[in-house]
Amino acid sequence: MNTQQQINYNRIAEAIEYIKNNFKEQPNLDEVAEQVHLSPFHFQRLFSEWAGTTPKKFLQYTSIEHAKKLLSDNQATLFDTAFETGLSGTGRLHDLFINIEGMTPAEYKNGGNNLSINYSFAESPFGNLIVASTPKGVCYMAFNDDEAIALNDLKAKFPNATFQRKVDLIQQNSLFIFQNDWNKLPEVKLHLKGTDFQLKVWETLLKIPIGNLSTYGNIAEQIGKPNASRAVGTAIGSNPVAFLIPCHRVIQSSGNIGGYMWGNTRKTAIIGWESAKIDILEM
Repeated sequence: MNTQQQINYNRIAEAIEYIKNNFKEQPNLDEVAEQVHLSPFHFQRLFSEWAGTTPKKFLQYTSIEHAKKLLSDNQATLFDTAFETGLSGTGRLHDLFINIEGMTPAEYKNGGNNLSINYSFAESPFGNLIVASTPKGVCYMAFNDDEAIALNDLKAKFPNATFQRKVDLIQQNSLFIFQNDWNKLPEVKLHLKGTDFQLKVWETLLKIPIGNLSTYGNIAEQIGKPNASRAVGTAIGSNPVAFLIPCHRVIQSSGNIGGYMWGNTRKTAIIGWESAKIDILEM
């Protein structure tokens, strides 16, 4: 049986998908509420509790026009200022509290041989997820409602590791990111299996401020490989740590959302949710 939080997210995701598919008709509150089998009043309240804003405002946050504006506004600040000075405003940059440590060549080559990995299942505003950790940090986080499939996917990443279902402090610290007060987040360490190029791309993603967006081309320029947009896209698509490494903040230069390993509707929901949270913090 799904928890109420999961049920609520599923309803919000269904509403977002309906709005996206019917954007040209500009459906009103009553129409969207009917699609998720709720009264307009209940839907408005549920949506506001989940996203911190109204459905109408949320739609603005997830529109192509808004995305283009963010990309345009950030050309001079995101890549010239924020990356250099670590400015975060009230939202706080990921890189202030998340640090990546790459696995050793032996750990990488041998599929996690001699690694001891704890894993657990948790709830988030965007659905259920699995989170796994070594003594050095979080090594895997993914959205998945099916625990058996989620565990199989984890074991496929580290076929020679030993696994124990256990919640530890490392995992708990990482899950604090879904709480509202980002200024009180504990330090999170990541212990990741990736090539030098992948690690560099993932570290760059950590420097995109909450509530902002970037493009594949801009990330390529940041790592000094302006012609490697395709390779950057592949590295972003192989991100093993959902949400903590914010690959959801990278979109197409046209303003379109683009792909996402854990579903485009979820990516849209996350982008809108973060924008709403930042607006609240800055009021």
